[in-house]
Amino acid sequence: MSRVLIVEDKPALRAMLSRLLADRHTVDVAADGAEGLSRVEAGAYDLVITDVRLPGADGFAVLDRVRALSPETEVILMTAYATVAAAVEAVKAGAYDYIAKPFEPDALLLKVERALERRALRARARQAEAALARAGLDDEEMLGDSPAMRQVRTLIERVAGLDVTVLLTGESGTGKELAARAIHRAGRGGRPFVAVNCGAIPAQLLESELFGHAKGAFTGADTARTGLFEEAADGTLFLDEIGDMPLDLQVKLNRTLQEYTWRRVGEARERRLRARIIGATHRDLKAGIEAGRFREDLYFRLAVYPIALPPLRERGDDLFALAARFLATAARRFGRPVEGFTADALEALAGHRWPGNVRELAHAVERAVIVADGQRIAAADLPESVRPAGEAPGEGRTLGDMSYREAMAWSRERAVRAYVDAVLRRHDGNVTRAAEQAGIERESLHRLMRKAGLDADRYR
Repeated sequence: MSRVLIVEDKPALRAMLSRLLADRHTVDVAADGAEGLSRVEAGAYDLVITDVRLPGADGFAVLDRVRALSPETEVILMTAYATVAAAVEAVKAGAYDYIAKPFEPDALLLKVERALERRALRARARQAEAALARAGLDDEEMLGDSPAMRQVRTLIERVAGLDVTVLLTGESGTGKELAARAIHRAGRGGRPFVAVNCGAIPAQLLESELFGHAKGAFTGADTARTGLFEEAADGTLFLDEIGDMPLDLQVKLNRTLQEYTWRRVGEARERRLRARIIGATHRDLKAGIEAGRFREDLYFRLAVYPIALPPLRERGDDLFALAARFLATAARRFGRPVEGFTADALEALAGHRWPGNVRELAHAVERAVIVADGQRIAAADLPESVRPAGEAPGEGRTLGDMSYREAMAWSRERAVRAYVDAVLRRHDGNVTRAAEQAGIERESLHRLMRKAGLDADRYR
């Protein structure tokens, strides 16, 4: 249970507040400012609720002492109408919120729960940062201590030393290549790791890219070329977005996995497959089989050992460890004196659904590090898509604070960004196809993407 201190000089109100909160929290009370200061100095509280006008020492003195002794403790000020302006200034100075008298009990309960939620959020973020610092993990490690990620690491440890094909599945941005590299390092570290995105290479070139070709195999093949199977040698060949591989090439890959041999294009000599194959896709391959887009026999050869990467929204407090790592990396890279996040920024990060997963988080934090003015990233420094709904960009205002012209301009920007995000998501980051659907030139779409802060890579 949370520990709450109530500082109120009126006995009836003090007793009412104590009864109101006692069912869910451990409650202490103080009858004046001096007693409140004494209790704050004697014990740790999760939340302090204090009247502004008190004998002995006012509520602002209590706030200042709490901030000095226990910065993680939240403070709610109770105030009469005449001191609302001063209470607002106190909120800017570090209080969680204020509530004007008279107030409804439910209104106070809501503020109490939100204040304690924010305290818990900040505590989890500090724990994640501390764990990250103790671990000394490098940028290549798969961060996170959620049950989902512990299971992923267990699966990786079990398969790393085995010579079997692995299929990594998960939404775009969940870290499938990081998982592939972790498998490689644990099982074949020091040998080549070769990665290819099967959806990023034109179909007519992919076969030559994978298998290589003999001199004269086709028009323009003036010299023999080594393929990625050969370059991977006895290391690992990572076939990313294998769900986008053309059907005719799926046949040849299936034969390679079956026979453990392959041939260069235009060459009769068979070569032995020594590399380990790891495939990855964000697509539903079983649905692809039913639709005739993916071969069932290849699926079963690839999915000897499947590992599903969880989306960021299902990884709990891993979000904060990752955000801390990305912040530290970006601060070093850009030479920025940014050291952490404000509570509002943490709330915004926790409240976002992260459709682009870890990749989207990395881009969001990197941008925030660049635009932040102080040592901490505020909610206003985060991309518009991550900020709480209704907050105007960079100004902390709501729609009701804007003029009609400002509101329309802001709403149009949000609508454009939402559309560009949706059309890129539909076409997996293929800008050409997205522009065709939008009915605009490719360069026009690129301009909209730059204005909205969107990167096609996060959708692939």
